[in-house]
Amino acid sequence: MNVIWRTLLTIWRAKVQLRRHGRLAPTAIGRVRVRTLPTDIDLLGHMNNGRYGSLFDLGRFDLLIRTGLWDLLNERKWYAVVASETITFRKSLELWQPFIVESRLLGHDDKSSYLIHRAVVDGEIYAEMIVRARFLRRSGGIVPLEELFDALHRPDDLPELESWVTEWAEASALPSTKNPAPSHWH
Repeated sequence: MNVIWRTLLTIWRAKVQLRRHGRLAPTAIGRVRVRTLPTDIDLLGHMNNGRYGSLFDLGRFDLLIRTGLWDLLNERKWYAVVASETITFRKSLELWQPFIVESRLLGHDDKSSYLIHRAVVDGEIYAEMIVRARFLRRSGGIVPLEELFDALHRPDDLPELESWVTEWAEASALPSTKNPAPSHWH
């Protein structure tokens, strides 16, 4: 339940920041202050590995709102979904430890946008997650990125993806929802 409250608070804060300071550039780094709570801790006494994704969502909400994408998505009845993600852990976050979720758009390919999230303590990376996201229509279907960029009235000025990101996306992809994907173990 606490993630819901954190999400609502993050959304409210991001909307206040948007009103006060205007939109962030698409290449800007969003930052959200977070603290490791007792509900985030696993039996080993540090942040549960599954909790990072939920807390990195806070950074994604902040970035979507502060870049102006949130309002556009709602207006057009579009929404973003995570298609795949990978996370690397460096150091453990302990109970009550404050940290910053840093979030930034990495770039895109012909179907997906890529973001990076980091858990940062005193300028040091503790964990990093790469996310591949798609934009969908509530009425069904994928929103082509050209249509998204046109709707934003912005040129596509995101940097080229590094080759390892593209290779990871291809290697980790599951079959399309239009194709069968039976669970067979070898």
